[in-house]
Amino acid sequence: MSKTSRRKFTSEFKTKVCLEAIKEQQTIETLSKKYDIHPTQINTWKKEFLAKASLVFEKDAPADQSEDQALKENLYAEIGRLKIANDFLKKK
Repeated sequence: MSKTSRRKFTSEFKTKVCLEAIKEQQTIETLSKKYDIHPTQINTWKKEFLAKASLVFEKDAPADQSEDQALKENLYAEIGRLKIANDFLKKK
């Protein structure tokens, strides 16, 4: 019995599929065959996309905050590494 891994889709791909589903130029069934994705998955992505669409126009978008938070964490980690290296050199 072989173990198959889960497929991972990029956010760009999900957005492309969602926009095509929202345009309704093709049915969900047609899109699912075209992209080899289950129709339920497309509907789930579409619902999530529409639910979070209003966040695009907010002034303090959470996406910007998460990027800033990630940058801060990286900077604090770098400061910690440099401080440890500096303390080690002081001992020598």
